[in-house]
Amino acid sequence: MEQRLKTPEQLLVFKPLKQVLAAKAPGAHAVAPNTPVFAALQLMAEKGIGFLIVLDGEKLVGVFSERDYARKVVLQGKASKDTLVQDIMTRKVVCVGPEHTIPQCMALMHQHGFRHLPVTDGGKVIGVLSVRDLLKEIIEHHERLIRNMELEKMTMLNQSGSSY
Repeated sequence: MEQRLKTPEQLLVFKPLKQVLAAKAPGAHAVAPNTPVFAALQLMAEKGIGFLIVLDGEKLVGVFSERDYARKVVLQGKASKDTLVQDIMTRKVVCVGPEHTIPQCMALMHQHGFRHLPVTDGGKVIGVLSVRDLLKEIIEHHERLIRNMELEKMTMLNQSGSSY
């Protein structure tokens, strides 16, 4: 079976965000704004995650991370059982849509200094991307580029009659 080489333009294209999200568990873990911080931390520990979206109904109203807890509860001497997520959550949430690219997402994360990025479609959160998710995709993309370049080199050598 003949394998078609991709054009240089095709090689530069990353997977669409919807495809990246499809490889993860569906949706995103969420809490309501009136959830006690302690309960949010329990959910994070149970799921092995460090980030939650905060939804009021289906509306994204904030995000809550381990960093929020450390800086706004522990360092301020508050009690996690007496503090609500809405009192310490990050309210200014930067989101992306499925049309954004992996490089655009990485640039946003770097520019704003955060490690998680909610993805919304039509105002509804469809998932969350982490730096780890994006790094995995970038590594896989570079591995594909290298494999394709090696295949192209072998094809060119075979067509020129050279032995490899």
